[in-house]
Amino acid sequence: MESAHLATTIERSNALAEWLKSCSGLTLTSMQAMPGDASLRRYFRIITTNGSFVAMDAPPPRENCRPFVAIAKALRAIKLNAPEIIAADLEQGFLLLTDFGDLTYLKASKEANAQQIYQNALDALLVLQTCNQVEDHTVPIFTAEFMQQEWAWHKEWFLDKWLGLTLSLQQEQGLDQCMTTVIQAIAAQPQVFMHRDYHSANLMVLPDNGVGILDFQDAFIGPFTYDLVSILRDCYVSLPEKQVSAWALAYWQNWQQVNKVRAISDDIFIRWFDWMGIERHIKALFTFARKNVRDHQATYLQHVPRTLAHIINASGKYKELAPLHDYYQRIVLPQVELTLPCAP
Repeated sequence: MESAHLATTIERSNALAEWLKSCSGLTLTSMQAMPGDASLRRYFRIITTNGSFVAMDAPPPRENCRPFVAIAKALRAIKLNAPEIIAADLEQGFLLLTDFGDLTYLKASKEANAQQIYQNALDALLVLQTCNQVEDHTVPIFTAEFMQQEWAWHKEWFLDKWLGLTLSLQQEQGLDQCMTTVIQAIAAQPQVFMHRDYHSANLMVLPDNGVGILDFQDAFIGPFTYDLVSILRDCYVSLPEKQVSAWALAYWQNWQQVNKVRAISDDIFIRWFDWMGIERHIKALFTFARKNVRDHQATYLQHVPRTLAHIINASGKYKELAPLHDYYQRIVLPQVELTLPCAP
């Protein structure tokens, strides 16, 4: 199995190199593998006599370049820094893109100017949420049914297959009721264009306060707090909670002004933000677990403790979510600590 995967990888790399040589006006001098994401996509820095570019290898049929191309065009049309598509072979799954460099928000989050770059990202998010037309692509709706499916996947991959936890009937009924309450409230939020992975690994620090936006091909129309949670309660970066609250509330005030909506209390907004975070982090945990169990990639497990802490902290604020808070505090957290001996 591994040898077949290796052979396919080598074959794809060779095909990509041949395609790059055929791109008009480019003389390839080197192709360097870059860190990827949790998908099958791979990225390479392409050094040419005309400068540096990034190549994406998105092998069909499981990957599809078309949404990326369509959404990149739509985001660039509203003056956001999405990569320019230099060349494309959609049938093979190859793209040649703008190179935004190596300084991700993940790397820059501990620097002295972190507060400024996060404000830049929040300003860009306000613009991103105004995207209302993507030509040649139908942006799917992030429905309550889809969120219920993510909860089912969480129970399957995170609780059962990774942690080995079996829910009693009473436990499952209590957790299901909590998540149904959360999901119904989330689905009632204002709906906007939703990046879905607007976090530190997919945002780049560019010159002149620019924000490079990557990995948007899985965009939805969904709750307006989703991307705000993704960046402020990041699975990969710990930000001071006091600063998170200040940023979130300031964003909420700006969002109301931009969208000319009637005033809604800050308390309601904070509930929206907290509950969206619970759903978002439920999804992240099953993704991390599935990468480990199914794909034998343990790298993402290092982010489980932080992500789990987000769920426990948010659920602990609301009495109607007491069964969820109790189970994750009393049962899940100790099991994670046993499974990950180095967990903080």
